[in-house]
Amino acid sequence: MKQSLFAVAGLCLAAASVQSHAISCAGIPQWNSSTAYGGGSQVQEASKAYKANWWSQGHSPASYSGQWQEWALLGTCDGASSSAPSSVRSSSAPSSIAPPSSVKSSTAPSSIPSSHSASSVAPSSSSVGGNCASSQYVAGTAYSVGQLVKNAGNEYRCTVAGWCSSTAEWAYAPGTGAHWQMAWELVRSCGATSSSSAMPSSVASSSRSSVSSSVSSVGTGRYRIISGYWHNFNNGSGVIPLDQVSDAYDAINVSFAEPTGRAPGEIGFVLDPAFNMAAFKAAIKSKQAAGKKVIISIGGANGQVQLPTAAARANFVNSMKAIIDEYGFDGLDVDFEGHSLFLNSGDNDFRNPTTPVIVNLIGALQDLTNHYGDKFVLTMAPETFFVQLGYSFYGGTCSSCDTRAGAYLPVIYAMRDKLDWLQVQNYNSGAIMGTDNKYHYMGGADFHVAMIDMLLTGFKVAGTNLTFPALRQDQVLIGLPANVNAGGGFTSVADVQSAMNCLIKAQGCTTYQPAAAWSNLRGLMTWSINWDQFNNFEFSKNHRQYLDQLPTP
Repeated sequence: MKQSLFAVAGLCLAAASVQSHAISCAGIPQWNSSTAYGGGSQVQEASKAYKANWWSQGHSPASYSGQWQEWALLGTCDGASSSAPSSVRSSSAPSSIAPPSSVKSSTAPSSIPSSHSASSVAPSSSSVGGNCASSQYVAGTAYSVGQLVKNAGNEYRCTVAGWCSSTAEWAYAPGTGAHWQMAWELVRSCGATSSSSAMPSSVASSSRSSVSSSVSSVGTGRYRIISGYWHNFNNGSGVIPLDQVSDAYDAINVSFAEPTGRAPGEIGFVLDPAFNMAAFKAAIKSKQAAGKKVIISIGGANGQVQLPTAAARANFVNSMKAIIDEYGFDGLDVDFEGHSLFLNSGDNDFRNPTTPVIVNLIGALQDLTNHYGDKFVLTMAPETFFVQLGYSFYGGTCSSCDTRAGAYLPVIYAMRDKLDWLQVQNYNSGAIMGTDNKYHYMGGADFHVAMIDMLLTGFKVAGTNLTFPALRQDQVLIGLPANVNAGGGFTSVADVQSAMNCLIKAQGCTTYQPAAAWSNLRGLMTWSINWDQFNNFEFSKNHRQYLDQLPTP
């Protein structure tokens, strides 16, 4: 799920320019299918160099280097034997360096949200200070990988030639562009400053609806919940028997049910051989007896699901009934990513969609919720691209933008009365414009405040005169990666709780002021339970304690 890249609108030109660029691959290791690569790691395969956008294992860079996938093509190897610059050296271990804890909002106009979640590394004290002899950056200049430039008082090294050479200064100007980290890395300050002040301002740290009487019941008795994803696979985080999931979690999303490939729309769930079937089913019952909701999640980063016809809809419904009945799941989580959802041109009214994959998904979810009744749990976990981006671009109305932009909005709207909670992935995201008409960047408190406030106030859908209505507070969770390996845009415990203080108590708000104090905000979601355990339960321990101290509505 949470390793899918934030899709970008119209990034083809930059991608094409990268592919034609030759770089030295000396010192860059060959890709190995058994190695776990952290975000920023670089490898070569079939005489081409690639950079990992986030954690990856087993996915060939040659096959998974699309705009919304985990590898980015750096260029074709030129056969040079010189040592590779430090900017293209690789690590075979998952990155232990967290991205900046927060990024300030920008008013730069951006129609191309970043699809990358590359970590940036603050310069060491030894690399800071002194004047820079490199030339001044000029947009549109042909720069090569490893070339140094200076801009806004700092020196930068080019990492992706196509983007470094772009004429879009607002996007890729080093240190000041909205998406400069996709193209450059900070080397040092051109003045005598300390490393802590050498970071450009664009990466400096910063920090009405009512509750329905029919709030979905989580039997733990806690109003504030933590929803977590449990891996039915080992991606380097380790595996956890379901009955050993921490009590801090109120909802457990079993990940994932995926298309079988046998028939359009047909979904299957195959338990990983690491687990015993009887023990797994017994663990589901045990967790449910303890008041937990155990939910089957459909899709994820690699499970593209499309329902283009009535037959596919019927296959989807029937196969999901079989899975839910066999395992006794409490409900389902819609985690459709990639190209699962899109809007046809002219499909401009989210209240009355016409695109078949949207219409059939809505029908399928209505079929399932009607079949199982009021106790059935329905949740959704879209990326920001499919929800909040709809304020800036809407796939059915915009020309030459990605038609998936905002494509979840019709589904959320149609199912709003049966939706238990929406847990948008506030990570692996590009810049998103908030209702303050400023761009916000993942990884800091203000990003979460702005994204959640949009859901709770509602927002105008781009290219229309329609307003997507606010969700109830009890229907909204903040989606977060559990640690730096889990996804781009990791947010520290302190910054998450700063965001919660701002949203719930209207305290400590900085650059973004929410429309109201959302005192009944429901809680948090994380990808994932496994990565949380890998990180010694930092996420669940700290946030469970914080949530339990909040008043119950």
